[in-house]
Amino acid sequence: MPTLPFPLPEPPTLYAPLPALADAQREAAVVPVETADGGTAYLVTRYQDVRTVLVDPRFSRAAAARSEAAAADFGLGALATESMAGMDPPEHTRLRKLVVRAFTARRVEELRPRAAQIVDELIDGLLRLPQPADLVDNFSLPLPVKVICELLGVPADDRHKFHAWSDTMMGGPGSDPALMGAALYAMGEYFGGLIYAKRAAPADDLMSALIAARDEEDKLTEEELVRMCVGILIGGHETTANQINMILLTLRRYPEERDRLVKEPALIPGAVEELMRFVQLGNSVTSLPRVTTEDVELGGVSIPAGSVVLPGVAIANRDPQLYADTADVLDVARPDASHLSFGAGVHHCLGAQLARMELQEALRGLLTRLPQLQIAVPDAELRFKQGMIVRSVETLPVTW
Repeated sequence: MPTLPFPLPEPPTLYAPLPALADAQREAAVVPVETADGGTAYLVTRYQDVRTVLVDPRFSRAAAARSEAAAADFGLGALATESMAGMDPPEHTRLRKLVVRAFTARRVEELRPRAAQIVDELIDGLLRLPQPADLVDNFSLPLPVKVICELLGVPADDRHKFHAWSDTMMGGPGSDPALMGAALYAMGEYFGGLIYAKRAAPADDLMSALIAARDEEDKLTEEELVRMCVGILIGGHETTANQINMILLTLRRYPEERDRLVKEPALIPGAVEELMRFVQLGNSVTSLPRVTTEDVELGGVSIPAGSVVLPGVAIANRDPQLYADTADVLDVARPDASHLSFGAGVHHCLGAQLARMELQEALRGLLTRLPQLQIAVPDAELRFKQGMIVRSVETLPVTW
């Protein structure tokens, strides 16, 4: 099995993994990759083995956060090392318990009517604009921003300010760590001001609850409070906004599947799972690296202790061992659309249920109210933000 270079080159299409990576998956569950500094990491390509990496405590996020190689080469910088994302139990468990109740399936369902209302308001606003209109600034970004801002207690009107910081912190391999650190510092200062104001005038929101946990129960430090708020705000809008755009681009590529959803909106909840399995939101590695705490045998490969391991979520979601000859087929009525896009184990995405609900309501609103919605530019004219760990279009002109 030849060693692959990392970072991997961009695939020739937005809608399928890099062919060399798909070839590697057929040959081996674990593929060595050569990092920019000449080191070796291990890219895991198959569904069950990626899931093992995500759930097995021998593959440690805390060890990866302490590893200079893992932190430097694989994106997200300090955001991945100085927050819950860079912790293992019991520290991770302690902090997660403080916020998990805000993201339960029951709580998210209580938020659904408000999310649907926001969808309708944004579509009303879109309809008042001349065509083509930018879907990013008028729908796909403000929808998750408004929802997470109301939940957390952040002014949604500040979205252009904190989204710029967020884009910088979502930098991929090779991003300037100084710029990422400066963005994290700026966002920390921003939340410091909000927390000061909330202490004087608490509200019925998650930030006020976290402040009470800090001030009244001493369950987290001031720095943990700030970093948790930063992580929730970024995680609560960045990926969902980009996922909406990539879902619409993918449905344009597969118009028969789009037409099925227009005619049968009852398929939308299951279609969201299938689209999350199928859509290539990033290039190849869309989950944070782990470092082995001991020698591990995985997929027939011996991985030494202290090795950087990369869970290749995007390619694992297309594993033919799971779906045989339909792994590369988009089927919005697929009854068994399993995917690892939200991760697994202790680092399973805290806001998974919220993201699902927002994607469902976004698709329901757009396809029901704007069944003739069309992206107004070809793929070749799309402009993507450079250096990000996820695919993020700068604008998405649409007509209806």
